[in-house]
Amino acid sequence: MTAGPGDEVVVTLRTAARALAQRPGIRDLEETLRQIVASAVRTVPGVDAGSLSMTRDAHVDTRHPTNDVIRALDETQSELREGPCISAIQDPPESGVVVAQDLAGADAERWPRFAPRAVEAGYRGLMSTHLTTDASLRVALNLYAARPDAYDVRARVLAGLFGVQAGLLLYGAQQVRHLQRAVDSRDLIGRAKGVLAERFGIDDETAFGMLVTSSQETNMKVTAVAQWVVDGAGPKDASRAE
Repeated sequence: MTAGPGDEVVVTLRTAARALAQRPGIRDLEETLRQIVASAVRTVPGVDAGSLSMTRDAHVDTRHPTNDVIRALDETQSELREGPCISAIQDPPESGVVVAQDLAGADAERWPRFAPRAVEAGYRGLMSTHLTTDASLRVALNLYAARPDAYDVRARVLAGLFGVQAGLLLYGAQQVRHLQRAVDSRDLIGRAKGVLAERFGIDDETAFGMLVTSSQETNMKVTAVAQWVVDGAGPKDASRAE
């Protein structure tokens, strides 16, 4: 029995999730996101190329474009601050999907500066799906079409499935980073408390109090004070050994 497009979506999403669970490194995340973009282009009807747009603050970066023309078009939207990708990131509709069916037709009025650039580059349609992660990182999955009116209801649903998966991967990766930073901070503070306890003959609670007090007096984060204590421990210990 031949697998249809819907089956391929399920297989792609399962494979992506399994790969990330087995190899949660940042390089593996980027490769998984690249595969999602490529699979979306291959699977969603009418789509010829794709990319991801990510923004922190005001700057928009293009990620994993399927060709150099798409990279240039994404960068053009970033420079002009105009286009479906920008709309999906900054002001998405309730559905999260911004659709331009014909950038040489009625949609040209919505993005008058970007539309002629896209048409000149050979793309008449663009569908951008907003991916919710958190307030600091906003992302859109961008799917380009060479012909107008390429996106029917089925295409939008499939694009949404790929968008959900990409959003979950990004959210999961961010949570892993936050957790790792928390673990690293705890370990660093623990090492600093050990240094202070040994040096001054104090208990763990008093050592932590010293770190907090130093943080308040110097207007530095506790982790920064802890790093300073740990970094300073090596030379002092070495001089004692001599």
